[in-house]
Amino acid sequence: MWGTFAEWLPSGLGLFCTFLAFFIPFIIHKISRKLNQNSNPPWKKEEQQKASPSYPGKSE
Repeated sequence: MWGTFAEWLPSGLGLFCTFLAFFIPFIIHKISRKLNQNSNPPWKKEEQQKASPSYPGKSE
């Protein structure tokens, strides 16, 4: 029984690559968001808050 179950599981390399396929874009997105928040001029930050004050994914 375990033999057939183990055949369905991806290899260690497959799991590692799947993890990297999610993790790398996720980290780049988080870094980009932080850089954008810290480098925007004050007038642009005010415009963004007025345009979408209740953005569900936005952390302030």
